[in-house]
Amino acid sequence: MSKKRNGLHVSADLNGIFAEENKQPNHRENFTVEKALEIVVSQMEVAGLRPRTISDYETYVMDFSKKTDTQYMKDVDSGVIYEWLATMNVKPQTKLIRLKCLRAFLERCFDNGWFIDRFWRHINIRVDTPVKEGATEEDVFALLRILDLSDFVQLRDAGAVLLMYETGIRLATVTQLQEQHVDLDAKVLRLDGSIMKNRKSLILPFSERLARILHALIEQNRIIRKEKGTRNYLIFITQQGTKIATSQSSNNISKRLNLYKRRYGLENINPHALRRGFAKDIYKKSHGDIALVSKALGHSDFGVTTRYLHLDEEEVADRLRELR
Repeated sequence: MSKKRNGLHVSADLNGIFAEENKQPNHRENFTVEKALEIVVSQMEVAGLRPRTISDYETYVMDFSKKTDTQYMKDVDSGVIYEWLATMNVKPQTKLIRLKCLRAFLERCFDNGWFIDRFWRHINIRVDTPVKEGATEEDVFALLRILDLSDFVQLRDAGAVLLMYETGIRLATVTQLQEQHVDLDAKVLRLDGSIMKNRKSLILPFSERLARILHALIEQNRIIRKEKGTRNYLIFITQQGTKIATSQSSNNISKRLNLYKRRYGLENINPHALRRGFAKDIYKKSHGDIALVSKALGHSDFGVTTRYLHLDEEEVADRLRELR
């Protein structure tokens, strides 16, 4: 039986094709983990997630499937997840990271209608999370006083350190920062979504001191690019005029900060500590305005922001006294 629609004869049975197709994954009968992962990865790509994040999903979901011999979604339950965790000979923190990846995948599966409950939320790993200190102004200027700003590499490193401390931007954003993003007259960064992890634009002010360093660095960059015959508008480049990162795990700034850490014993001079230091400084100066800190860091929710702050008991007490 068929009916005519817009000049086309359409079989009534066609209406059931997509319902039948969806019925199979919704009930997870003969629906493989690999197929589910393929669909979830496609959704993440459309949503604009970073390639590194997507790669982690693929790695740990397929590791789970292989280690537990779980081929079909209908066989995924708490038991096989605990079985997978038991195969890992790694630190609890590393195990937790892998579990979080699998949980995130399963959350997307739930959103797609492939599960009727979130049983994985009750699977926990006990981890004593060490408090990671943020860099202080004393830490930052202890390094800046040591660096020779007449040397290009040390000038570049000083600019990167002070920039991360004053604006809280990630190292990945520093790597992609271009002249168009730096307004020296207004002394602000005008960051568009293309270089931000959350894909949202942001304007961040910085000091006159940093403005002078960035101005000097931009001038030196132009000389180097002319000498080396390179073409780009990046703020942070190598002595050869090329970008400072050749991959996500190889970054000249990160390597140099590790060198300074070993050479001068500066424990809190690294990209994450500088970002935490910025967060803590803004939190204190704004009298505990977490919403402001979260916005400045480019976070999607306050939970992530509070983990950055690592407030101790005395600081919590101080905030509570201010509310009385």
